[in-house]
Amino acid sequence: MMTEPTPASMPGKPPGEEPFTLAVDAMGGDRAPDIVVQGLGIAAERHPEARFLLVGDEARLIPLLDRNRRARGACTVLHTAEAISGDCKPTMALRMRQASMRLAIDAVASGQAHGVVSAGNTGALLALSKIVLKTLPGIDRPAMAAIMPSARGDVVMLDLGANVTCDARNLVEFALLGDMFARTVLGLTAPTIGVLNVGSEELKGDDRVRNAAEIIRQSHIGAQFAGFVEGHDIAAGKTDVVVTDGFTGNVALKTGEGAVKLVTDLLRQIFASSLTTKMGYLLAKPGLEQMKLWLDPRRYNGAVMLGLNGVVVKSHGGTDAEGFAHATDVAIDMVVHHFNDHIREGLGRLGDVMANSPPPKAGAALAAAR
Repeated sequence: MMTEPTPASMPGKPPGEEPFTLAVDAMGGDRAPDIVVQGLGIAAERHPEARFLLVGDEARLIPLLDRNRRARGACTVLHTAEAISGDCKPTMALRMRQASMRLAIDAVASGQAHGVVSAGNTGALLALSKIVLKTLPGIDRPAMAAIMPSARGDVVMLDLGANVTCDARNLVEFALLGDMFARTVLGLTAPTIGVLNVGSEELKGDDRVRNAAEIIRQSHIGAQFAGFVEGHDIAAGKTDVVVTDGFTGNVALKTGEGAVKLVTDLLRQIFASSLTTKMGYLLAKPGLEQMKLWLDPRRYNGAVMLGLNGVVVKSHGGTDAEGFAHATDVAIDMVVHHFNDHIREGLGRLGDVMANSPPPKAGAALAAAR
């Protein structure tokens, strides 16, 4: 039976062993609301203290909840029949005040929930979050961050498309956000940080990346700064955090996804090409299954919009229930570990460095790529 959120589940109560609430856009995504409810059932089993404010069409949600006992016990439904479509422009989405995504974000702004999870329209989610929640004091622009696989373990990369162009200050802020994200979600005590560039030498790149690197070196996370990294260093896992602008980050992300798909398709073709290769597949199957699990995109589902006054997690629109549950796990980690409180503390320390740093060097020519 669904119940109303109790006072203990409100944001005023410190999260941890006590219940806390996430607002969930039930109607966002290619297979919503079915996989959303199934995913919340998985998340509720992993996190018994979590409560979910499920925003969407109750005529579709209640039958699904009736068939999923775990989700039903953790969810409260907030009814709305309006939803933002995948092809809806952000300017139009801003006018849809009763849409499920908008009401879920409103719940965070009003204090009904600690964070929001949606598999819906990315542009709409970013625009609505920036307008409704606004950025944290000291953050110029929010950044989209996600976890990617590498040869040495998981890597945090940001920005992945929220900001096409960035200046040095933005990149410094992204470094701070990425540092805290890696601590919170990956459990690293001192994650190494690199700025993506056309070469690893200090003189490579433009004024923007060189100025950002200099400020990071002088900041409280300077000891963790490993300098510049190149594209191939991402998959190699040279650093735990990779910082870049949204244009470059999005291209790198999509390139990596395409490379993984290419390798997977080629392996499938090779092992199906002859009797000999089919026999080889049987011998290699345990290792291939391990690799498949390691590269499973559901493990990396859940891009986070960092720097906002509230936790906002974007699930991939085409994910399944396990993938949506993982995106919910990411949001829960950020809530339980008081992510934004740590960001506020870090921003205070970073502000002193920014105020005392020399003015940006201007006019230097772009260093030639190796």
